[in-house]
Amino acid sequence: MRRQLRSRRTPSFPYSYRYRLDDQDELNQNYLADEEEEAEEEARVMVKEEEEEEKKEEEEGQGQPTGNAWWQKLQIMSEYLWDPERRMFLARTGQSWSLILLIYFFFYASLAAVITLCMYTLFLTISPYIPTFTERVKPPGVMIRPFAHSLNFNFNVSEPETWQHYVISLNGFLQGYNDSLQEEMNVDCPPGQYFIQDGDEDEDKKACQFKRSFLKNCSGLEDPTFGYSTGQPCILLKMNRIVGFRPELGDPVKVSCKVQRGDENDIRSIRYYPESASFDLRYYPYYGKLTHVNYTSPLVAMHFTDVVKNQAVPVQCQLKGKGIINDVINDRFVGRVIFTLNIET
Repeated sequence: MRRQLRSRRTPSFPYSYRYRLDDQDELNQNYLADEEEEAEEEARVMVKEEEEEEKKEEEEGQGQPTGNAWWQKLQIMSEYLWDPERRMFLARTGQSWSLILLIYFFFYASLAAVITLCMYTLFLTISPYIPTFTERVKPPGVMIRPFAHSLNFNFNVSEPETWQHYVISLNGFLQGYNDSLQEEMNVDCPPGQYFIQDGDEDEDKKACQFKRSFLKNCSGLEDPTFGYSTGQPCILLKMNRIVGFRPELGDPVKVSCKVQRGDENDIRSIRYYPESASFDLRYYPYYGKLTHVNYTSPLVAMHFTDVVKNQAVPVQCQLKGKGIINDVINDRFVGRVIFTLNIET
């Protein structure tokens, strides 16, 4: 029984079969040996490549400065500006930049459209011919001619080069007041009353004539030097334009000049042209520059015929009339003007 079991557990094989198994083992061993040789060869190749790369980096590093911190920062910055491997500019791809630009384009286009719509709606409520709010408009300011630096008129009667520029300034200013031009462009209105013109606000308005000859001795027609050659200078005063302004109570606004401070006898004589020393009512109201195209502002000329010489004389010229303010301390041009005359002989 034991022999029978033993024979079952250890079967016997023919000699030829054992030979075949030995051949197979030898083949497997040869295959494993080849695999190991190939793995060793690949490892040697990889190590060699790594050594070559390290050697190459060392050679490149020899051309860099010793303290290469700034060089690395420069490389990082250059890669941030343009990364050729990933084709990215400022850390964004072309598609990303396209989307951003498209978004901002529509955003700003929408913003511009909203602003344009708001401005268009606003302009629909504003008239280009008449101011919408006039409650806070200040009383008329004034200006004078000829132009003088710091409003100081300094000249020597015997030296024409000291006053010739005043004459040139007055001649240039009065070109628009020439009689021929006024007769051609404007109409002759009756004095002493408002020149009110009805009609639509966008309808052109006529303007009354103010001729240069109205200024007489200060017109430059009778005396081309406007009195500067004789020490009797002419100075022109004009009120600033205010749309719709009318002197109150139907009384014209007048001009009055005197010594501002000091001896009042420093100015002994002043002549005014026109003789009324006022702005006639026929030049009011003013309708604005879009419709009152040929409007010519009226003038009052002050002819200082007798002024003390060889010293500075401060002069103050004020507007006088109902509703006119001429005592504002912080603004020397609201309803008045202050200048200095210094006539040397």
